[in-house]
Amino acid sequence: MEEEARKLFEEGIVKKLRSPGKGELSTFPNGTKVVFHYRTSLCDGTVLDDSRTMGGHSKPMELILGKKFKLAVWERVLITMKEGEIAEFTCDTRHTSLYPLVSQSLRNISVGKDPLEGQRHCCGIAQIHSHHSLGHKDLDHLQASPQPLVFTIELLEVSQETISDDKEKLDLVPHIHEEGNVLFKQGKIKEASEKYYNAIACLKNLQMKEHPGAETWVKLDLMITPLLLNYCQCQLLQGQYYEVIEHCSSLVFKYEDNVKAYYKRAKAHAAVWNENEARADFAKVLELDPSLEASVNKELKTMEERIRSKHRSGCQRISRLRRNMRLEMFLVF
Repeated sequence: MEEEARKLFEEGIVKKLRSPGKGELSTFPNGTKVVFHYRTSLCDGTVLDDSRTMGGHSKPMELILGKKFKLAVWERVLITMKEGEIAEFTCDTRHTSLYPLVSQSLRNISVGKDPLEGQRHCCGIAQIHSHHSLGHKDLDHLQASPQPLVFTIELLEVSQETISDDKEKLDLVPHIHEEGNVLFKQGKIKEASEKYYNAIACLKNLQMKEHPGAETWVKLDLMITPLLLNYCQCQLLQGQYYEVIEHCSSLVFKYEDNVKAYYKRAKAHAAVWNENEARADFAKVLELDPSLEASVNKELKTMEERIRSKHRSGCQRISRLRRNMRLEMFLVF
């Protein structure tokens, strides 16, 4: 234990044991699944994230060792822990510079969003220097001014059964996808959207175990994209236009040639009277796929008719108000 503590210290990590674990220390070969709760704090005690409360849920983190998770220091400290152990690790900035990006992904997942929403496909260091807001003031500050962080970790489970477990989950996805398609064709839109959502959540959980940009990560992302588009179609039909805009924006942010995402976002913008945004998206659709001209023209015509109808209704209301005002003045005098 003392030798391990010395090695950690030399690497810029200080470990404090809060509660001892049970049994022997695992050898943690590559492919080992570790399940743990974590709390991330600044050195002054300010809590940034807590897996027990994030997104209003208590959901532990899962990692597959050897998959090159973006925050490598977590793998480094976990292999010093016994199952059931609780320990506090203070890590210097050489280990914490990527935490803002990791935290953003984890926060996105906790509320059902794309883990890489707001992040383009580039390396972590490039993203750090891009000065792009992560959508959270505390993370923006940490990204601009990296500092040591304290990770309090409770190791819940160590398992070697990851390959079969993950394969079972992956094999289920096409079946869930097809169930969603059948429900959609039957007009059961709400039930279909739930199927698509469950399939997306399953894939995102698997994706979080992979290194962003790695071959398996990309394959999972390619499976997520059509499911997310199907989910957005369901949400369009249910009038959840702002959710459609949000999800489709995350898709075109990563995949700038995704015609279906632009098309669905354009329809959602049109539905909430964002005329300029809708026209821009429809123009992008035609740029990417001119064969959709007839469909786009039909959507534009529908939007323009709605706008004219809204304008006429507005003018009629103003006329009624003016007549009422004149009548009130007549009665007064």
